[in-house]
This record gives sequence, C-alpha cells and structure tokens, in this order.
Amino acid sequence: MVEPNDEQAAQNSSIELKQSNYTVDGMEEGDAADDVYSRANPARPGFTKSDQKDMWRMGKVQELKRNYRPLSALSFAVILTAVWEFLLVANTQGLIDGGLAGVFWSYIWTFIGFGFVELSLAEMASMAPISGGQYHWVSEFAPPGQQQFLSYVVGWMSTLSWQAGNASGSFLTGTIIQALLVVNYPDYEPKAWQGTLFVFASVIVLCVVNIWASDIWARIQNGLLILHIIVFLAVIITLWVLAPHQSAKAVFTEFTNAGGWPTMGLSLMVGQITALYAMLGSDATAHMSEEVRDAGRYVPISLFWSYIGNGAMAIILLITYLFSIDDIDAALEDPSGYPFIYVFKSAVNTTGVNALTILVLILIIAANISFNASTARQTFAFARDNGLPFSKWLSQVRREVPANAIAVTCLITMLLSLINIGSETAFNAIISLQVVALFSTYAVSISCVLYRRIRHPELVPKARWSLGKWGVPINVVGLLYSTFSFFWAFWPNEIPVTLENFNWSVVLFVGVFIMSLVMYIIQGKKVYKGPVAEVRAARLD
Repeated sequence: MVEPNDEQAAQNSSIELKQSNYTVDGMEEGDAADDVYSRANPARPGFTKSDQKDMWRMGKVQELKRNYRPLSALSFAVILTAVWEFLLVANTQGLIDGGLAGVFWSYIWTFIGFGFVELSLAEMASMAPISGGQYHWVSEFAPPGQQQFLSYVVGWMSTLSWQAGNASGSFLTGTIIQALLVVNYPDYEPKAWQGTLFVFASVIVLCVVNIWASDIWARIQNGLLILHIIVFLAVIITLWVLAPHQSAKAVFTEFTNAGGWPTMGLSLMVGQITALYAMLGSDATAHMSEEVRDAGRYVPISLFWSYIGNGAMAIILLITYLFSIDDIDAALEDPSGYPFIYVFKSAVNTTGVNALTILVLILIIAANISFNASTARQTFAFARDNGLPFSKWLSQVRREVPANAIAVTCLITMLLSLINIGSETAFNAIISLQVVALFSTYAVSISCVLYRRIRHPELVPKARWSLGKWGVPINVVGLLYSTFSFFWAFWPNEIPVTLENFNWSVVLFVGVFIMSLVMYIIQGKKVYKGPVAEVRAARLD
C-alpha cells in the first residue's frame, strides 16, 4: 500500500504534486483504493465511500458519528440560521439607522451580496468537507509560504467569532424571557444579573442536549423544520389580520437617521448590521461535515438551499413586520426593550403576545443548541490540529461527540455573559465581534481559493458541488462583499461617540489578533503545522 507523504512533501503537495492514482500490487485499481480507504477509516453506519475518500484525502480519521442524513442536514442548516427569527427579534439598530425603508433595502442588498459569499463557502465545503471549515481551507489553498501562518490566525479568528456568536444567541434568550416578564408584570424592573442567570439556564440546556442527546437532536431536526414553518405562518398571518398597518410609501421609501449621522447614506451603511447579524451562521453546517452522510455532496446543498429558503421567508416576514410598525419611536422605546414585542402588543392581547413570543423563543433556543454544536466542532477541529492551548484534551471524543469542546464552549458563554452584569456596552461589543471576526475568515478563505483557482487551477480539489466556470467571478464578488461588510461592522450605532455607545469590537478584534500573533510565535510556530501537512495530493478514484 502506498505510504502517506512525509510532512514536507505534504506541505508542498498543493503546488508540486499532480493528481494521480495509486495501486496495490496484485489488485485492481478500484480495489486498491477501497482497501486504502477502509484501512484508514473503517466503515460505520451512515459512512459512505465518498466520505471515506474525503477523510482519507484530508488525512483525518472518522471519530464522530454521522447522524445527519440529507434532509436532516438541510433542516439543521435552516433551524440554526433562523434568519426570519433573528431578523424579527434583533432589528433595533436598523430601525435607528435607516428606519423602515432602511431595514428593508439593507436586507435586500445583504441577501444578494452575502449570497456570493455563501456560494463560495458551499463549494469549498464540497472540496474539503471537514469540521475545521475556514482555517482548513486556508491551510490547503493558500500559497505554500503562508499556509501555516494564515491558517493559524484564521483558526483563532474563527474560534473567536463562533464563541462570541454562541454567547450572543444565549444572551438573546435571556433578555427575551425578561421582556416577557415586563409584559406580564409591568412593575418588574429587569436587572442585568437576572438576565445572566437566564443565560446560565439556557446554556445548561445546550450542554445537556449536545453531549447526552446528540443522536435524538439529529432525529428531530425535520420536526423542528416543520415547526419553523408553522410558527412563521402563525406570526405573519396574525400580523396581516390583526396588526395596524403602515402605508407602502412609508415602508419602502421613508428612511430614518436617528443615529445623527451626517448623511442618510452613512446611516444606512451603519444600520445594515441588522441584516448582517441575521445572515450570520449560514456556513454552520460546514462545521458539522464529519457528522453528515455523504458530506461532500449534501453539506453544500444544505448550505445553499437553507440560504435561499430562509432568505425568501425572511423577506416575507420583514415586509409584514415593517408594515405592522405603526409608530417607530414607540416601538424603539417599548419597556420590553424589543420592538417586535411592541408590534405583537399592537395586534393581540397579553396572552397572544406570550404565545407568539414563546413560539419564537423555542425556535431561537433550538437555533442556539445547533449553533453550540457547530461552535464546539470548530473548536474541536482546531484543537485536533494543535491550534489551541490544551489541544489534546479539547480534541478528545466521548460518546462519539467532542464532549470536552462542548463543555468548554458552554463555559465560555457563561463567562462572557458575566460581562453583561458590569457593562451591557462591553457585552454588546462581544456580539459585534462575532460579525467582524467571521467576515475576516470569509475574506481570507475566499481569497485563498481564488488564488489557487487563478494560479494553479489544475490543483483545485474536485468538488461534487462546483461553481464551474463561474468560480472566479463569484469568488471575486464574495471577497469584495466580505471586505465591505467587515469594514462597516466596526462602526458605532450613533454619534457623537461616547464611552457608552462606542463599538468596542475594534479593540477586541485587534487585541485577539495580536494575541494570536503572540501565540503563534510562542507556541503555534512550533506545534501547528496546519491541516495541509496531512492532506494527500489526490483522492484515489
């Protein structure tokens, strides 16, 4: 049997080696390939030959259980992204900077622009269906001299963005529960420490489900998809029939600049963060690739169609919601702190508000559970490649799930939520950090595959879901849009800028970037070789 390339050859394989077939003496070519794959990754339930080939090519051993079949993988992607749910509950900044028309049109251009990013990510997920996602793609596709460094930094930024996003979802859960208490008990005054306790309760649920009920969670994804659609219909039909309605002129043409920016255009650029936040996480299924059956085919399919389906539903929801805001100032000043609860109150009584909000909350909790799972897989993968402190422990697998990575992810969410007790501004900066860190990883990974596509097209791995001749233009637009969004995500909500409204994400981002450089010099350069060190030059087809 052919021995794997040595480390140096593996690192240079992306440039120097051409695709080839390997055979074993006395065997047919196909039999030899099957033997190689089977020895490297023994077959398990739900583990196809294509999965064996992909894992062998990437030099990884199958440790996680492939619970997700094609439909459940699609359902997982739809539920996790939850675009219409997050667009409904988190739109305050867009209403301040842009108003009704601003929220609508910024969502439209975000949906179109981010679509090019999504297409690029989906193809890379087909080329290399691996839990590491962006940092793996950078390691495999970057110029040889920059593979180790770029992959290490992107791995840290990806870990940072997913951990921050995990905290933001749980924070929404806690504060929405507090908002419901305000609705039902007008004398109740929400305290930051109470919201943190609600976050703790939410995190415990995430931990229990993802460690001890991961098999069950995979099996109920299709049911959650049905609930996702039913609640969507319940919300929009209620608002169509019972809510007061704005004019079409107000919804589509009247912009608001309550943030005090010099021009309306600048206000719109700042307010687009509402749409960006709702779209984030669209690549989550890529980090679950090692648990999806026939991942090279169905992970990109789930990424693409969940994006299209969720995006279309969000447009319908957004138009319905914006038509139902009869007074934008009153919505922003609602005691609950959430404009969507103001809209619900204008349409139904307290019981109806409770019912609709709880249904939406259930879907957000479901999204948080899946987001936690995806976050833990990214952390597990980076630790498996020696990219994090305590990597050996973090990459351990128990019960066929990365239990230690899940536990650490939950602990980090709890620790980050403590910041909210001292300063809501500081915690909001962590939420903003998710956006900027994630877009930085998108930009670098897309630029690397674009480099490979232009300079060495013969060495681009075969993708079962390929962009074909449109690859270069789609990658270029995706890179430009990622850079554009990255820039605007640093801006504060309003001016004049004070310590209270300053967007501290820029400080945190630079701080973590510097920390990753220090870690690279101290530790990473010595122990982190990057996934490309284990990647074979070709699949045995």
